[in-house]
Amino acid sequence: MVLVLTSVAVIMGGVLAFVNHLTEGPIADQKAKALSDGIKKVMVCDNLSVSATDTVRQHDANGKEVIYIIYQTKDAKGNKLGVAVESTTGGFGGDLKVLVGFDPEGTILGYTLLEHAETPGLGAKADKWFQKDGKGNIIGKSPAEPLTVSKDGGQVDAITASTITSRAFLLAVNNAYNAYMGGSADAHSGASTQVKN
Repeated sequence: MVLVLTSVAVIMGGVLAFVNHLTEGPIADQKAKALSDGIKKVMVCDNLSVSATDTVRQHDANGKEVIYIIYQTKDAKGNKLGVAVESTTGGFGGDLKVLVGFDPEGTILGYTLLEHAETPGLGAKADKWFQKDGKGNIIGKSPAEPLTVSKDGGQVDAITASTITSRAFLLAVNNAYNAYMGGSADAHSGASTQVKN
């Protein structure tokens, strides 16, 4: 009985490893396409190219290393459009990965959620909430003074019944801005390094 169970476990492990190997490529391709589409969306330009990619490593207030990826973009004529920055923070349901587009002065052009595990119908509304008309809209604003929810005395309305997600989202946007402008995560001073790819 032990041999049969061991054999079944070894065979199933092999099958799972094989299936994982088969799906690695398509999953990577799907993520690359989502990133490419996301960069176009946040930069509000369909005809652009990524001229350089930088990786910024910083430590947050808790000492945890945080990595930001900055995509410098140009239009078809070679003019600088600004940057798209990947930023990840902890949301209500898990990691919240946001891609934020900034013009050369640091004004927000657009954003998209690359990954999240927020509650459907509540925190998951972040994909559209901060683009709608009213006090929730962050498009056209500069996080030079960190964006915060109105419940905390800030200027941005939180998603209804999802204050934790709203705070996490705005923290991701603020951190993306700081990474782009050379500041540090969580608006605290600390060591940061930049690695050119």
